[in-house]
Amino acid sequence: MHKGFAHLLGLLSIVVAALLRPGPVVGWLSRRFPDVLFEQPNAGPLVALTFDDSPHVTSTPRILDVLAAHDAHATFFAIGEHIAGNEEIMRRLTAEGHELGNHMLSDAPSARLPAAEFARQLRQTHEMLTRFGPVRWFRPGHTWFTRRMLDQIHRHGYRCAMASAYAFEFLPIPAPYAAQQILLSVRPGSVIILHDGAADRERTVAVLERLLPALHRRGYQVVTVSELAASDQMPPVTRARSGTDRTSQGVLTPFISNDRGGCGREVGS
Repeated sequence: MHKGFAHLLGLLSIVVAALLRPGPVVGWLSRRFPDVLFEQPNAGPLVALTFDDSPHVTSTPRILDVLAAHDAHATFFAIGEHIAGNEEIMRRLTAEGHELGNHMLSDAPSARLPAAEFARQLRQTHEMLTRFGPVRWFRPGHTWFTRRMLDQIHRHGYRCAMASAYAFEFLPIPAPYAAQQILLSVRPGSVIILHDGAADRERTVAVLERLLPALHRRGYQVVTVSELAASDQMPPVTRARSGTDRTSQGVLTPFISNDRGGCGREVGS
């Protein structure tokens, strides 16, 4: 009964994904926030693969094995609190040509942090990550960002990377359906998001085993965010704006993540 329900839910999720493709919304967000990378136009056959909430003692090594088997590279947005005890995984990750991104210190909504605390956690996580390799990309916890946050990360040399192709990971659906959801929304220059981390996210490995061969059959090369961004001339980072220019306005992109905690949860994207 449970298995049958999961397959029914998977079929329904495919229908929803086919009807609610994120392309138009991603295009609008990219125009409104040119200093945030949602996708890279004119990227040719490249797509970027990203993982949130790394590293994890069991799932990250399995993800790395699958990536190596398919000659794919990815950007891992790491949580500072997850690094201790997983240093060897971090070294393996960068040694195999993957990239690190800053996903803040803990799995919490970044937009709820006061400016001073946000800056402290950004710097602290940066110091943890740069022991293993260069870090230039930031992704906020629970998918919210504000103009104030963007201004802060720019001052520290970061650029924000969101995503444009996703699976409904918050639903208990089998891996084939999750992979198909991504394939429905992927296009040249897409940024794909999946989740590493907790044991219930080991489904990611099964998704990758289906997704990567399908992308290769379509002629895509799976690369890091930096490699995707370098494929075309990027728009200049918008400089800090005045204190009245949307500094308190939050931006939610619910179609690209299912982080726990409510404010960044997918809502039918």
